[in-house]
Amino acid sequence: MNIRERSEELERKILSRYACLSSESKGREINEEKCTVRTEFQRDRDRIIHCKAFRRLKHKTQVFLSPEGDHYRTRLTHTLEVSQIARTVARAMRLNEDLTEAVSLAHDLGHTPFGHAGERALDSLVPGGFRHYEQSLRVVDKLEKEGVGLNLTYETRNGILCHTTGKEADTVEGRIVRIADRIAYINHDIDDAVRAGIISMESLPRKATEILGKTTAQRINTLVLSLIEFSDGENLGMSEDVQEVFDSLYEFMSNNVYCNEYAKREEKKVPEFISLLYGYFVKHPQLMPEENRRTAEEESVERAVCDYLAGMTDRYAIEQFKRIFVPNSWIVR
Repeated sequence: MNIRERSEELERKILSRYACLSSESKGREINEEKCTVRTEFQRDRDRIIHCKAFRRLKHKTQVFLSPEGDHYRTRLTHTLEVSQIARTVARAMRLNEDLTEAVSLAHDLGHTPFGHAGERALDSLVPGGFRHYEQSLRVVDKLEKEGVGLNLTYETRNGILCHTTGKEADTVEGRIVRIADRIAYINHDIDDAVRAGIISMESLPRKATEILGKTTAQRINTLVLSLIEFSDGENLGMSEDVQEVFDSLYEFMSNNVYCNEYAKREEKKVPEFISLLYGYFVKHPQLMPEENRRTAEEESVERAVCDYLAGMTDRYAIEQFKRIFVPNSWIVR
């Protein structure tokens, strides 16, 4: 047996009967010769890490728009935190850690600049609407590698599409990522909001801190342990008291941070900002990069502009806006 085959044999021996075995993957849309070293899900993970969209996450907003401080989360650091939490759960439950990691690393590849404000803005402009999880799938299926896509396995693609709302993923690994995503963002958003002076630790629901803990590490640890203990291998869940206070934390964050007028004051500028860029490139598609011009010819101009804007980092979008709409100083020559 080669190295990959030995890894597949090891999976069959040690993983839970609920785990998705890499040797039993439904495969890729385009058949490929298998690697002699890596399993199918390991190859997915590696392709995601090396793609351009993954690198751009470091300059995309998580909650606070283009924060000045170095310690605020970005979309990339959020992704890494989700991956860590999801892998811990998958390993403890003897599920496929490689698949869990691949889905985690790719789940937000299609997110817009300026966080959910950018997503809402595009949703109001693009025919048929815009949802970042659908765009994440489009990134790996079509936009990466100059329009060829990453040709990921069905299981990774399904997990990406189902990581947030609506239909749940077919695999337990994919369903873990959905919960890990929420555990990660609620807790790191608390940390960032305290750092920004939007809330204080003392303002958190008392019952939540009593049950989950007062620090980020304590809260994540309590949630992860409860998820592991109260999941039966196929059906995921937490203890009733932990789930109750976890939900109360989300409600608290929605009321005090995610909809906080002071914290989100800059987001008021995003809809018009995105709308102006969208309208400009719809009128001037020839000014977009070659891959987007190709999409305009093969699909539609609107679809191409959507791809272009969704792929922008915060700072690149601002640079483009300045270049197009802000007059340059006149220089005497």
